[in-house]
Amino acid sequence: MVAATDSGGRAGALWGGRYSGATDEQMWAFNASIGFDARLAQVDIRGSMAYARALARASIISHDEASILVEGLQHVAAEFSDGTFALRSGDEDIHTAVERRLGELVGPVAGKLHTGRSRNDQVATDVRLYVLDAVAALDAALQSLQAAIIDHAAAHIDVLMPGYTHLQPAQPVRFAHWLLSFFWMLQRDRERLAGVRQRANACPLGAGALAGNAYGIDRAALAADLGFAGVTENSMDAVSDRDMVLELLGAGAILGTHLSRLAEDLILYASAEFGFVRLAEQYTTGSSIMPQKRNPDSMELVRGKTGRLVGNLTRLLVTVKGLPSSYDKDLQEDKEPLFDTIDTLQLLLPVVTGVVATLEVCPERTSAALRDDLLATDLADYLTRRGLPFREAHHIVGRCVLLAEERGVGLTELTLADYGGISSLFEADLSEALSFESSVEARAVRGGTSRAAVLEQLERARALLGN
Repeated sequence: MVAATDSGGRAGALWGGRYSGATDEQMWAFNASIGFDARLAQVDIRGSMAYARALARASIISHDEASILVEGLQHVAAEFSDGTFALRSGDEDIHTAVERRLGELVGPVAGKLHTGRSRNDQVATDVRLYVLDAVAALDAALQSLQAAIIDHAAAHIDVLMPGYTHLQPAQPVRFAHWLLSFFWMLQRDRERLAGVRQRANACPLGAGALAGNAYGIDRAALAADLGFAGVTENSMDAVSDRDMVLELLGAGAILGTHLSRLAEDLILYASAEFGFVRLAEQYTTGSSIMPQKRNPDSMELVRGKTGRLVGNLTRLLVTVKGLPSSYDKDLQEDKEPLFDTIDTLQLLLPVVTGVVATLEVCPERTSAALRDDLLATDLADYLTRRGLPFREAHHIVGRCVLLAEERGVGLTELTLADYGGISSLFEADLSEALSFESSVEARAVRGGTSRAAVLEQLERARALLGN
C-alpha cells in the first residue's frame, strides 16, 4: 500500500528543512531515482550497517545504538528479500526509503545513522558493492561458457573444416581450433572483468559529500567491514568516480561483441548453404508462415542485443565527459545502463552456453566443403622448402591455381606433368602436400591447428578453469 505524502514528497526528503514550499510534482518525479535504484537496497543496507558500526567505534553513537540500528536494518533487508517492503511516494531514492523505514522500526535513533555521511559517498559505495557482486556473477557465467567450449572442442578434435578470411575459404583448420578461438576471447573478457574488480575494490564511504568525514571515522576498518581491499585516496574523486561503471560497460560491450561474432559464425554455419552445424530445437524457433523453418533466433538476438551493450557504454561516456569536479546529479544516469548491461549479459550467457553445449556438428558437411584451393599455401610451402623464395613460390602457385580454374578442375586433379610444366621443383612427393590432414598437421606450432597443438591448447584452457 503506497501512502500519500505532501505534494511533491518534500516532507520526507532528507534535505527538506531548507525549503518552505512544495516541489513541483513533475520535478519530483523527474528528480527521483527510486524507480530504478531500488535494486541497490541490499548493498545500501550492507553499507549502512557497516557505517553504524563505524560510528560506534568512533564513539559518535553508543554500541547499544549501533546494535539497534543494525537490527533494524536487518529487518529492512528481510522485507526487501521477501517482497514485503512498501515503497512510498515520498521515497526519493533507495537511501531515503531505507532510512524512512528504519525510522518507523527503531524510532528517532535512526536519524543518527546519517551523521557525517552524504548520499554522495553512500551511493558511490553502493555502486561499487553492486559492481563487485555483478562481476563475480558474470565471471562464473563466463566460466560455464568456456567449459562448454572446451568439452565440445575436445569431442570434435578430428573434424576438419575450411577456415575463412574475408568470408572466403582460406586454409583447412580443425573445428576444435575454430571453436577454441572464442575461448580465448572470453578469457580476455574475464581478465577485463578482473581489472574492473581490482579498481572497484576501494571503499569511498567516509568521503562525505566531497570534503571528507568530520567525525573521525576509521575508514580502513570500515572498508574491511564491507570486504573492500582498501579505501579511496581523495574524497572529491571518491564521490564522482564512475570509472568502475564505465569499465564494466566497456567490458560488457566487448564481451557482447565476442558473443555476437560467435553468433554470426553459428548463424552462417547452421544455414543450408554451409550445414556445418545444427542448433538444437530448444534454441531455435519456427516461422509463422513457412512450416519448414528452424530459425536461429537465439543467436540473432545475441547479435542484436550487443547493440544495446555498446549503446550503454556510449550513453554513460557522453554523460560524464563534461562533468566538473566532485558529485553532480548527472551521475544518477549511471544506474540504468549499468543494470541493463548486467541484466543483458546474465540473459545472454546461459543461452549461448546452452547453444554451444547442445550444438550438433556435421562432419560430412565440413569435409565436403574442403576445396582443393585451400591447399594453395601448402603448395607454396612445398616450393619454399626446396629453396625457392616464398614470393616467387606464391607467384608459381598462383599460376597453378589459374590453370586449374581454366580447366575447371581442382588442384589435386592437375597431373604431375601439369605442375612440372610450371616449375621443375614439383616432384613425385607433391601428393603429400595436397592433403588436408597434412596441411593442418604441418601447423604444429603453439596456437596452430595440428592435433598435438590443439590438444596442448585444450590443456592450457582447462588449466585456466582449474580443471
